Formats: sequence, structure tokens, C-alpha cells
Amino acid sequence: MAVPARRDTRMRVSEYREWAAARPDDERWELIEGVPVMMSPAKGRHQRIVMNIAKRLDDLAERRGCGAYPGLAILSEAMDDYAPIPDVVVQCGAPPEDGYTSDPLLVAEVLSPSTLVLDRGRKTEFYQTVPSLAVLLLVHQNEARVEVWRRAPDWTVEVAGPGAVIDLPELGGGLSVAEIYARLTL
Repeated sequence: MAVPARRDTRMRVSEYREWAAARPDDERWELIEGVPVMMSPAKGRHQRIVMNIAKRLDDLAERRGCGAYPGLAILSEAMDDYAPIPDVVVQCGAPPEDGYTSDPLLVAEVLSPSTLVLDRGRKTEFYQTVPSLAVLLLVHQNEARVEVWRRAPDWTVEVAGPGAVIDLPELGGGLSVAEIYARLTL
């Protein structure tokens, strides 16, 4: 008996971009391992942390001809079945016209309990394939803890806790852990 060939239904980035462009504006999708995944609205705590990070990073980035953007999808030639959307992206030069970038300088992911394993696993592996990425911040929501991944030239990780300042020489300044969690109780 013949078994029908199974068709790989995973999308490549080019297919995903075409598919996502036809979706309603109020939907947010990211591509993970070739599968479009709808992003649910972030909770208030998550959004406050994102705003705190974006505000400070944008102030630092502006002096370098860069900007901090929430919601840009990241692309990498090394993995054509991923287009994740981190919480904050710092990119230099002109703002991207279409919501995608392949040359981020810094990426910040605020970890949610529902996405923790993915964010600290496959997404972190993906981000490390992006040649321009110098710093990856994995920010915990319920404790003052930031994992600072830095390309130097191999990836290293340090943990910044309460009272620490994350040195960002790429942006000519620093981001204090207190700033990240401002207006929140831990």
C-alpha cells in the first residue's frame, strides 16, 4: 500500500511576509520554526517594562543615529523559517519601512511565563545568528533580573540584579535595572 507523501507546510520568511501582509492590522503574528504564531496582548506589567526599556534605549540610541522600536520583526539569513518579534529593538539608520529588520544592534525580550522556554531557548539561538546583533537582554517580569547576552566575539552571558547598571558602550551609556522596573512593585 502506498503512503501519500507528506507536504511540509512550514513557511519560509518570504511566504510568511506575504501571508502576514494580508492579515488585519490589529493582529500581530511572528514566525517560529516556519509556523505563524499569533501574539496575545501583553499584560500591564509586561507593557510597563517594555515602555521603560524603550524610553531609555531610545534616548541613548538617538545620539548615535539609532532608534528603539517596539514590535519590529527580526530576520536572519541563517534561519529562513523565523521572524520573531521581540519587545524592543535598537536599529541604527533610517527607521524600517515595513516592520522588519535584519540589522538590529540590540534586542530586548521581556520574559512571560507562557513564553519563557521559547524565549530562552530557540529564540535566543535564533538571535545569535544575526550578525549585527551585539546585545540581547532577557528581562524577567517578577524579579529584578536581566540576563545580558553579549557578542564578544563569542556569546557570553551575565546577570544584572537590583542596583546594577547594564553598560551599553554600543550606545554610549547604560541602562539601570531600577529604570527597567520603574513604577512597578517587585
